[in-house]
Amino acid sequence: MSGFHLDWYGVLSGAPAAWLLAGLFNTGLITLLGSIAATVLAFALILLRTSELGALRHIARGTILVFRNTPLLVQIFFWYFAVYPVLPEAVRDWIVSDHWFSPLANGFRCLSPEFFCAWLGLSWFTAAFLAEELRAGLQAVSSGQAEAARSQGFSRWKILRYILLPQAMRNAWQPMIGQYLNLMKLSSLASGIGFAEIIYSTRQIESFNAHAIEAYAVATLLYLLSGLVMGQLLLRFGPARHTG
Repeated sequence: MSGFHLDWYGVLSGAPAAWLLAGLFNTGLITLLGSIAATVLAFALILLRTSELGALRHIARGTILVFRNTPLLVQIFFWYFAVYPVLPEAVRDWIVSDHWFSPLANGFRCLSPEFFCAWLGLSWFTAAFLAEELRAGLQAVSSGQAEAARSQGFSRWKILRYILLPQAMRNAWQPMIGQYLNLMKLSSLASGIGFAEIIYSTRQIESFNAHAIEAYAVATLLYLLSGLVMGQLLLRFGPARHTG
């Protein structure tokens, strides 16, 4: 019986290579755009969560509860089947139009209804977790600091902007990195919009030269390497934490 052999040259050339590069580019793009949107949404949620108005706090709490506890794939299907069809026609036409930046290798596209809904789903899903990490960071800040700033005439917004949030970021940065990395890992599922897309891609590779196993092995290594680099960069350029 012949032994199992991985043909690395075969998977790193031709159609498999194009598929891997397109997948890596899609992962990087959705991670970047999703991280930006999730961060903005998380700060908006934390502002609502710390509002003096009870109604706003309830809205933020309910939003976080829904997006944290609903499976990601269900959320993506919601954006894809319920939200996307009711978007203005001009927006949908722009998404499906040919743009200079949209086509990738081997017929893949970086802008499509699937990509758009995956971005929305991942952004809201991650934002809910980031907001909770930030809230935990805020709770770790001594209440005396806010009282001291208030006695000096600081407004509520300035206390939050210049005192509480910077310290909350330092306290919560480590677990927040985990959420950003989780977004990247989940992008491999989200960008496919379900198992059928993954199966279709696998069959396409096998129809060319039967290097599906090697392709997934290389893709896994690329994901691991990307996660390692991203984690180190976030640690290096994140807010410095004071000791002592």
